[in-house]
Amino acid sequence: MAETHFGFERVAEADKARRVGEVFDSVARRYDLMNDLMSLGLHRLWKAFAVQVARVRSGERVLDVASGSGDLARAFAARGAEVCMTDINGEMLGRGRDRMADAGRLAPAVQCDAERLPFRSASFDCVSVGFGLRNMTRKEAALAEMARVLKPGGRLLVLEFSQIWKPLQKPYDLYSLHVLPWLGARVAGDAAAYRYLAESIRMHPDQVSLAAMLERAGLEQVEYFNLAAGAVAVHRGYKLG
Repeated sequence: MAETHFGFERVAEADKARRVGEVFDSVARRYDLMNDLMSLGLHRLWKAFAVQVARVRSGERVLDVASGSGDLARAFAARGAEVCMTDINGEMLGRGRDRMADAGRLAPAVQCDAERLPFRSASFDCVSVGFGLRNMTRKEAALAEMARVLKPGGRLLVLEFSQIWKPLQKPYDLYSLHVLPWLGARVAGDAAAYRYLAESIRMHPDQVSLAAMLERAGLEQVEYFNLAAGAVAVHRGYKLG
């Protein structure tokens, strides 16, 4: 049976989506508060940068994959885009849908696996995924699906944790592998969920490796932008054919 990683643990591929789902079921209620606490609010700036790099114009169709609580989706909608939200986790998707409605906007919300997107090919001008790719079982399959649903000339935006500048590695490890689970236990009531999130960052491809994965998915003019000394990166690629 094929295996993959769940944090530092090896698990059957068939089990990863279920276990990731359990993590987000557990943290959904305090997800946004924990994002603010973990990043000292910087996640808002990272997302704003990703939206800027996406260059979305009014009237364009945007698919926000692993939309979660919908920060990127709401920002794209505020720019006049027609946004569709997807997530494999119903709890998180419902939260994102509700927050979109609270902002006075409506957007379709589709619960689905990013590896099997239920949309026609060449349907969207932009596809985004923010802090969700590292949780996917078969990242290559998910990226290929995102590329498939892009129109010619469309772009894919991946905002994700990445490899931090080496001199900062030790303090970053101390914070993310020890402080984050402690914080998760006290704020969200689940240390294990935030231990997994910290470990999943270590198992995610670095900036150069992820850029190569986008190219293998059929995207061109791939580039990345480091944020927070490389702790976070935004990758952008275009579907030119």
